[in-house]
Amino acid sequence: MKTIFKIESWGDAHHPKAFDIFRMALGLYLVIKGSIFLMKGSDIRDLVINAGISSSSPKIDLIINAIIYIHICGGALILMGVFTRFTALIQIPIVFTALFFVNILSPYFHTELWISIVVLVMLVVFVITGSGPWSIDYLIRTSSDNKLTKML
Repeated sequence: MKTIFKIESWGDAHHPKAFDIFRMALGLYLVIKGSIFLMKGSDIRDLVINAGISSSSPKIDLIINAIIYIHICGGALILMGVFTRFTALIQIPIVFTALFFVNILSPYFHTELWISIVVLVMLVVFVITGSGPWSIDYLIRTSSDNKLTKML
């Protein structure tokens, strides 16, 4: 637990404001990607069926819907800078799985592969560095610190 606090402290201290632009772009990308998945849910289902997973399982629909809403909601939270570390951490297994599972079966293998690699690296970076100074987390943290010092 002590190591996690050290990483969090280091990330908060070494977070340039330019990273916030990348964080916002990553969040927007995840929201857009989740929206595309929402509109083309049958394509994702076909991709899963082509991979050899049973199409009759209701768990497949649950997993597909979970991925869609985790991308949309998680991307929106990353975009605004709310619970960035936690949200990015939840996104990592999804993107990691897509890196090996979906991209190999995709007709646009090379393009999607590089985008998935960049998104995965950015998610890992934001798990370490956090949301930064241009975020709602920062506003909440600084306003609560000011109220706390005024109360003392």
